[in-house]
Amino acid sequence: MKIGIVCYPTFGGSGVVATELGKALAGRGHQVHFVTYNQPARLDLFSENLFYHEVSVSNYPLFDFPPYELALASRLVDVVRHEQLDVLHVHYAIPHASAAFMAKQILMTYGIYIPVVTTLHGTDITLVGKDRTFKPVVTFSINQSDGVTAVSQNLKDDTYKFFEIQKDILVIPNFIDLTRFSLKPKDHFKKAIAPSGEKILVHTSNFRKVKRTEDVIKIFAKVIKKIPSKLLMVGDGPERSMCEQLCRDLGVTDNVRFLGKQDAIEEILSVSDLFLMPSQSESFGLAALEAMACKVPVISSNAGGLPELNVDGLTGFLKDPGDVDGMAEKAIFILEDEERLATFKENALAHAKEFELSNILPMYENFYLEVIEQSKAKAV
Repeated sequence: MKIGIVCYPTFGGSGVVATELGKALAGRGHQVHFVTYNQPARLDLFSENLFYHEVSVSNYPLFDFPPYELALASRLVDVVRHEQLDVLHVHYAIPHASAAFMAKQILMTYGIYIPVVTTLHGTDITLVGKDRTFKPVVTFSINQSDGVTAVSQNLKDDTYKFFEIQKDILVIPNFIDLTRFSLKPKDHFKKAIAPSGEKILVHTSNFRKVKRTEDVIKIFAKVIKKIPSKLLMVGDGPERSMCEQLCRDLGVTDNVRFLGKQDAIEEILSVSDLFLMPSQSESFGLAALEAMACKVPVISSNAGGLPELNVDGLTGFLKDPGDVDGMAEKAIFILEDEERLATFKENALAHAKEFELSNILPMYENFYLEVIEQSKAKAV
């Protein structure tokens, strides 16, 4: 198959999933064309089956804001026509699904019917999509897609709850490449972070309010009173400065490192003992899955799709968003006993294997084929 993938080229969950999916599809012999405004963060082009098509947006004095959606639609028309793609897979409803619909309508004037698969990742539905100004466009774009997937059952339910959707939505969970995340911990790296054998807690996110990053600091401040430990804060975003100030206020600055955005997140996770994800909302929790694949148990909120991933009492614990005391208590419970910690680590890895790439990839391939066959009937 020749597959076009549209995504945000960032460190965010949807961009990471789209990029890893495209690389895996290319590895299976499919020709994969990424269409976006920058080369995706995790994409390397050292494969004969991977291609990148940049979307260039011209700045005209007439426009206060560059018309990215129009530029994307035009680029999609060009790529589909000249690369003879079989299917477009757009990740994130806004503006990718609506741009794909526009491109599909234009391509019909050339006698080309290109089926569009839209994958919903979370905030395109739970935050952006519920904005009244976007809701009609999101609803229309989803309903006009030839196939729709969601990364969790919870997200599927929310989509039907907040939008008038007539399409069937297939749940295909996010996945993990265990060959990448099954690293042995680097002892010298661990000693550099925790020279006295302290436990290492970690959090990764884009530091937005929905991630409740300040709760991470508050949880850690309680844990360190009971257990010698260090905290690694990976990522960047609008809440970082407030988190840094909170570390000073709580007197834990010397035991917290802000590492910024990191490509080799698996190396950091491989030396960690516990992952903290107290988010207000998570459609799936890809960062938690990456941690589990590195044998790191998870303390998380019970929001959104997290209960579908983090099994309470087995791979970690679930608490209500904002329950800092409860999360700290469970973190201490796991970390205070070495045998208990080892059991949680093994459980985390065992559960992560259920989301291994080789289990999920065929679900996308089969769905593409199904959508392509259905589109052939429409084109007749």
